Amino acid sequence: MITLTQLDAHTNFPSANMALEEPNGLLAFGGDLSCERLKSAYSKGIFPWFSEGEPIMWWSPDPRGIVRIDQYKASKSLRKFARKCDYKISVNLAFEEVIDSCAYIPRNDSGTWITDDMIQAYITLHRTGHAHSIEVWDDAELVGGLYGVVVGKVFCGESMFHQATNASKLAFSHLVQLLKFNGANFIDCQMQNPHLASLGCIEVSRDYFLDQLKSQQEDDFPDYLWKPRYLQALI
Repeated sequence: MITLTQLDAHTNFPSANMALEEPNGLLAFGGDLSCERLKSAYSKGIFPWFSEGEPIMWWSPDPRGIVRIDQYKASKSLRKFARKCDYKISVNLAFEEVIDSCAYIPRNDSGTWITDDMIQAYITLHRTGHAHSIEVWDDAELVGGLYGVVVGKVFCGESMFHQATNASKLAFSHLVQLLKFNGANFIDCQMQNPHLASLGCIEVSRDYFLDQLKSQQEDDFPDYLWKPRYLQALI
């Protein structure tokens, strides 16, 4: 018999270690996508993932996918491409465009989990300083990017997209370098997949992830890190 916590306005999240083994990581359902709820979730290693028409479902899988900042290395081919291309990289100049592109770009799977409600919730998180984006530009055209939520000194990646060769890889590589220069240890990738594995994502136990997440909330990134701006080449 499967027992899940149903969240309401007065219910806190249960411990992430109470998540189901099958489906892997399902912890609770219901509640809302308010800033306070989302901030609480990410601080505890929990994230929402559901499709249109479903109740909000909250997850904390085991194992967890992460990229260790000190072990990431951009491929030789990507570094060569970065030197030759004319793409510009920015921070927080087009968050809404990035999340819309992540939601609506054609995918090989059954569709998107980034519902309209999710889009609005993360835009609100962005406006309150808790969600951020990296953008890749070809002249004035947005051709790639990613977005995620910051907890302490952890960037919790949500989604990325590309409409030009290597654009999402460039966004990710610049994110890694930006975080490295500011004392981050890892990026939360939620669950490993082949694309993330190609970027250096490894799997660790949920217990290990939660311990590391807790330790990385003892400090915050400097405010200037997320100031909207173009970046100098970092790879």
